[in-house]
Amino acid sequence: MRKIKFGWHMPSFAVDHSSSETFVRQISNVLARIQSTFDTAWMDDHVHPWANFVSRDTGVLECLTTIAHLATAFPQIKFGSMVVSQSYRNPGLLAKMAANLQLVSGGRFILGLGAGWMEEEYLAYGYDFPKASVRIAQLDETIQIVRKLWTQTPASFEGEYYQLREAYCEPKPDPLPPIMVGGGGEQLTLRVVAKHADWWNFHQNSPATYAHKLNVLRAHCEAVGRDCNDIVKTYGAEVVAIAETEAEARRIAEATPYHDNYPIIGTPDQVAEQLRPYIELGVEHIIVRCVDFPSPAGIELFSQAVIPQLSN
Repeated sequence: MRKIKFGWHMPSFAVDHSSSETFVRQISNVLARIQSTFDTAWMDDHVHPWANFVSRDTGVLECLTTIAHLATAFPQIKFGSMVVSQSYRNPGLLAKMAANLQLVSGGRFILGLGAGWMEEEYLAYGYDFPKASVRIAQLDETIQIVRKLWTQTPASFEGEYYQLREAYCEPKPDPLPPIMVGGGGEQLTLRVVAKHADWWNFHQNSPATYAHKLNVLRAHCEAVGRDCNDIVKTYGAEVVAIAETEAEARRIAEATPYHDNYPIIGTPDQVAEQLRPYIELGVEHIIVRCVDFPSPAGIELFSQAVIPQLSN
């Protein structure tokens, strides 16, 4: 029987108006408490906080430099990006940064990639924001470039959007970081997953929706001649409100600024029961965001009372 693994989706900005320095300490406090039970920790790639959460002048942690710090401080955990917007960094630079993260972390980095979505953030930082089909085509080229730089010396690539010309990326990452693609777009994104991804992440939806997306992914894998079983399936439970009583869990859920199409709310037994259908569908890695942060109570209760149920 396969072992189910668990990740913590770290926040990238404080929702309780803490200072940035306090916020970093809050993250470290949680990691110290869960590092022996959780397999991974993940951080969003944003430069602005989301408008419905906090004001725009709230401090935001940059994804990859923060991971470099935390991976050094917590050597028991693997760290991943959830997910890097391919538009924010030149693909060659991104490949180099990921290779360097793999080196300094001792092989504990997972490169999560996506096509990006937050138009306001793009325009504020001077990035072009083309239509979704173009961003997904750019994502496809980005993954090809990253893999070439990780495996070829020198590497060249001529695409519609990006190019490499006799480029070097040394030292090569060893082992190669897994590349996770996040998203559920059925015509384009899931085809990119089928062609290129080692891992796939889909979140904020019911087991029925996940099952449908998985069937679409299987069809794309068949079309490109790939075994879908080779792709690690992950599920992101973006709103987890857990407490010793259901009433307290619901109070926590009602107080959170986070929103989800399919929140996970309840006692440890109820939370485990709500997550079990994803495992039955083939999910191998569950990534949770406990919404009572900065309190460590929810994630600790999940660690102590939910993980043992789902790991057996």
